[in-house]
Amino acid sequence: MKISIPPTNDDGSISFRAGMTIDADGANGHDGSGRAAYGPSGTNPLDYLANAGHAGNWWGIATDADGEPYIQKDYDLAPGYYISTTSYQHSGKEKRDPNRYLDSAVDRFIVVPSHWRTEISGVVLGCAAKVYDPKTGRTCDAIVGDFGPTTHLGEASMAVAAALGFNSNPKSGTAGCDRQLVYTIYPGIPGFGYELKPMNS
Repeated sequence: MKISIPPTNDDGSISFRAGMTIDADGANGHDGSGRAAYGPSGTNPLDYLANAGHAGNWWGIATDADGEPYIQKDYDLAPGYYISTTSYQHSGKEKRDPNRYLDSAVDRFIVVPSHWRTEISGVVLGCAAKVYDPKTGRTCDAIVGDFGPTTHLGEASMAVAAALGFNSNPKSGTAGCDRQLVYTIYPGIPGFGYELKPMNS
């Protein structure tokens, strides 16, 4: 069952409570680690390849016209790894450029159900967001940077998890799963340093 959109707050924002799973998508080595979210056999990727899809149906990595994954070159950030993608994409950069996408390890973004993009009034992708942990009082400013399954709520980048003091490892992190965090998104208001990405962009 698709997750319904929560009521809109008086200021136009939308808030919801959820745990947190770690979204490694877009991690392409911008943190200097030389590693990316996904990679072929012989690499040491940050996350399990199954989370990016499979041959013939890749949804988390960039592919060529034949559906074959691009592999980062020697001059890229994580040579030998696949190029992981996010829904948010920087304008003017090629599909096989790791800099086209947000990087989970350094960019603070959250993930919302994909149908919210069309069902919420106001542009969602690139809009400002924040995550608040009632237990510690910590708040992390972020953006909506990726879309996920229509049935899942409560997912954020490695950088958001780290900022809130959680284990940010995509394979072993249990960030926020032991308690409910408060997520707020601000449709139509771009996150600082980012652009709103309408449906046709």
